[in-house]
Amino acid sequence: MQGEKRDMRISLHTIEIYFLLFLIYSFLGWLMETTIKSIGAKKFVNRGFLIGPCCSIYGYGALLITFLLKNYTRDPVVLFFMAVIICGILEYVTSYVMEKLFHARWWDYSSKKYNINGRVCLETIIPFGILGLIIMYIGNPFFLSYLNELPEIAIHILSGILLVIYIVDNILSFKVVFNLRSAVSKSYQEIKDNTEEISEKVRQMMRQRSILHRRFINAFPGLEAKKKEIKRKIEQKKLEIKESVKNLKQEKKENSKKDEK
Repeated sequence: MQGEKRDMRISLHTIEIYFLLFLIYSFLGWLMETTIKSIGAKKFVNRGFLIGPCCSIYGYGALLITFLLKNYTRDPVVLFFMAVIICGILEYVTSYVMEKLFHARWWDYSSKKYNINGRVCLETIIPFGILGLIIMYIGNPFFLSYLNELPEIAIHILSGILLVIYIVDNILSFKVVFNLRSAVSKSYQEIKDNTEEISEKVRQMMRQRSILHRRFINAFPGLEAKKKEIKRKIEQKKLEIKESVKNLKQEKKENSKKDEK
C-alpha cells in the first residue's frame, strides 16, 4: 500500500515537472515569435493565442518531441527529420482545428512555396527539425537538471499556481475569440433580416473593441482581414438589397401605369 502511494507521488511529481517544462518551452516559443514579428512590424506584437506570454503549440511540440523521440538521440539525422514530421503534423492539425472552431485562419502560408493547404510549408517546418535537436541535446538536459534539483514542495506549489493561471488564461482567451466568432456568425445569419441594423452592430463592435480584442487582432493580422471581409460582404449585400428594392419600385410603377391604361 505504501509502495502504491509512493508511486502515485512520484508520478504526480513527474507530471508537474513536465508541465513546468511545457510552460518553459511555451514561453520561449512566445518570445521567439514575438521578437520576430515585432522586428518585422517595427513595433511590439504580442504573439500567441493566449493573453499571457505563452505559445502553447511550442510547448506541446516540445513534449511530443521529448516523449516520442527519446530513443533517437543517438542519430541526429533521424531525430531531425522525425521532429520535422511531428511538428509539421501538429501545426497542420492545430491550424485546421482552430479554423473550424473560430472560423478564421490564424496563419496562412498560401503565398509561400511548397505549402500544404496554406497550413504548413517547407520554410517553417525545417526550423522545427533544428528546434528538435536543440530541445533534445541542449534544452531538456539543462532545464530538467534544474527542475529536478528543486524541492518537491516547491515544484508542487509552483506548478499549482501556474496551472491555475494557465487555465484562467485559456478560459478568458477562448471567451474573447468566441465572442468575435459569435459576432461574425450572427452577422451572417441576420443579414437577410436587417442589413442596416447588422451593419451598425458590426461598426459598434469594431469601435468598442476591448484591449483583449485588439491584442488578438495585433497578434494575428488575419483576423483583421476577416473583419474587412465581413464588412465588404455586408456592404455588398446592402447594395444588392437596395437594387432589389429599386427594381421592385420600378416594376410597381410600371404596373400602375398599365392599370391606368
